[in-house]
Amino acid sequence: MQPLVQKFGELSNSEIARYGRHLIMPEFGIEGQRRMKAASVLIIGTGGLGSPVALYLAAAGVGRIGLVDYDVVDESNLQRQIVHGISTVGMLKVESAAQRLRDLNPDIQLDLYNEPLTSDNAIEMMTPYDIIIDGTDNFPTRYLVNDACVKLGKPNVYGSILRFDGQLSVFYAKEGPCYRCMFPEPPPPGLVPNCAEAGVLGVLPGIIGTMQATEAIKLITGIGEPMVGRMILYDALEMSFTPIKIRKDVHCPVCGIPAEQVVLIDYEAFCGVPAHDHSTPAGQAATISANGKSHNGSHGDVSNASAPIPQITAVDLKQRIDAGDNLYILDVRNPEEWAISALEDTVKIPKPDIVLAVEDVLSKRKTAEQTVLAEIPRDREVIVHCRSGIRSTDVIKLLRQVGYENVLVNLEGGILAWAKYVDTTMPSY
Repeated sequence: MQPLVQKFGELSNSEIARYGRHLIMPEFGIEGQRRMKAASVLIIGTGGLGSPVALYLAAAGVGRIGLVDYDVVDESNLQRQIVHGISTVGMLKVESAAQRLRDLNPDIQLDLYNEPLTSDNAIEMMTPYDIIIDGTDNFPTRYLVNDACVKLGKPNVYGSILRFDGQLSVFYAKEGPCYRCMFPEPPPPGLVPNCAEAGVLGVLPGIIGTMQATEAIKLITGIGEPMVGRMILYDALEMSFTPIKIRKDVHCPVCGIPAEQVVLIDYEAFCGVPAHDHSTPAGQAATISANGKSHNGSHGDVSNASAPIPQITAVDLKQRIDAGDNLYILDVRNPEEWAISALEDTVKIPKPDIVLAVEDVLSKRKTAEQTVLAEIPRDREVIVHCRSGIRSTDVIKLLRQVGYENVLVNLEGGILAWAKYVDTTMPSY
């Protein structure tokens, strides 16, 4: 493939000294470094994947780097998000990352976007850059990044991580398939956990993120063969790399039509899950007060899986427990999480067990009484909680599908909210 960047930046004597190990490689040379100086890359996310991407592209001399993130640095990030540190806990992630990158290479230009990427701002935000790097951890933003890249004709350097596994590809509709050619539809909501639910080996984003940075450099300079039309599946436990081919779908609803006809849609509605911690998909926005009544009136038809899901805050739940209300509290986290922290007098059933039980009931392989659902009452209020409130929301939707008509209430913010607002001695993770 020809070099993506056809412009050339001017290198100072100090930059020539800095990049000397690049310049002496015949495949790279001073021409490649001048392309790097003229190049611009937008990194979506400054978390696990964005950290090594940003560090290595800054060190390698990419002239302009944009950083997109709306979050602040938390101590739980530091296990894998190596661009941040203890000294920047509580700081905006884009500011924390910029501080480290400026120390690493003061010659580069940094553009900071302290806001989530949305259908409304994606085109304006992505237009100035040669390459877009997807360092996100949710399906709505992945589909948004893909569709916007197709519309703008830009390469999307894709990475994904979970537990011990990673994926890497370059989706570039001008030269090959896009993300939608491989994944035309998102998985059912709640089927695929994110890193906050399933965990991730701390070094894994370093491996995949560094590979993403490598692909960006190859695209900029034209060296090697970029991962267009191919994907690497990485298994850290086996230390194996499995390449697979991806074919362009001529009927792809995004890259199979003229780019100017691509429309950026409501990706949260498309995927059925929120794209950001600060957003909630339609139909999930009721809040329960201390007496159990929703602020928007009655609970409605809770057997309807699309009806609003009532929420209760950690503080209100504590008040109701202290008042002696007859509550059934269901913890749907995984056993490994119960060992870290747990509320007293809760029933513990992992979400995967509930998913299997609901599938058995819906397929009529078993009755509800023959599954773990027999432990969940139908005649009293059930407060469902997980770590942050996402899995418990999924569980409530599932239970509604099998006829639960009692009040199913989600603990807003999960056990993390309990640790923050009720029991500050409880560990967070």
